Amino acid sequence: MRARIDSLIDLALDEDVAFGDVTSQSIFAADDRSKARILAREDMVVCGLDVAKRVFDRVDPALKVELKAKDGDRVTKGNAVLVVEGPTISLLTAERTALNFLQRLSGIATLSRRFADAAQKAATGVRIVDTRKTTPGWRALEKYAVRCGGCFNHRSSLSEHVLIKENHITAAGSLTKAVKMARDFAPHCAKIEVETENLDDVKEALQAGAEVIMLDNMSPAQIQAAVALINRNAIVEISGGVRLATVADYALPGVDVISVGALTHSAPAADFSMIIFSE
Repeated sequence: MRARIDSLIDLALDEDVAFGDVTSQSIFAADDRSKARILAREDMVVCGLDVAKRVFDRVDPALKVELKAKDGDRVTKGNAVLVVEGPTISLLTAERTALNFLQRLSGIATLSRRFADAAQKAATGVRIVDTRKTTPGWRALEKYAVRCGGCFNHRSSLSEHVLIKENHITAAGSLTKAVKMARDFAPHCAKIEVETENLDDVKEALQAGAEVIMLDNMSPAQIQAAVALINRNAIVEISGGVRLATVADYALPGVDVISVGALTHSAPAADFSMIIFSE
């Protein structure tokens, strides 16, 4: 994980810094020093502080970072989450990249917290989980941010369990055939999940022995009928079109999991700024 994060940081720094920060290098001497705070400019759940600290370390080990919060904390507008001190050129060179990681990961954590709170209010025990709709290369970090916000992770990769979707069923010839082929090949400990679009699909998935049944883009009324049909003989996952405002409509008794791609693909960036100050 550390090596993967360093690789992402180095890629971002190479993109942003290239051959150096010409603005800072033209204004400041190499031995000029400054101190700065990174401030939350809105209420949020903060995430990515250790990554931001690593950005400063990668730019210049002489930069000293003090974290003022920890990942997963609720932070109010105006509070400092990090203080950094050291060579001014290095501090300013690292600024944008550190903020980019913080704003992306904190945005995901904040949205995840809102979904987790909405699910908790429903009081049915349903879990909100993410999907694989993540920024290429950022999946581990973005799924970590989801957890920091109080939600849970679905598959991190295609290798984690079998999930038979519409295209698999079409290419295989039928849902039943796809499940049988998967069961013959997959490791004995891998669960088999099947995406269904109607009650006939649900019945076929049950008969085929699916351990998890995804109800895709079904209405709350259809979900209630499907839950009754499944009758606790499989884990029930809801997917498709669930928004923050409609979580309560889908967090019905008998529903175990609601997957929400928006946690990672549509989370707005959290607002931070870095301010140099003197004591």
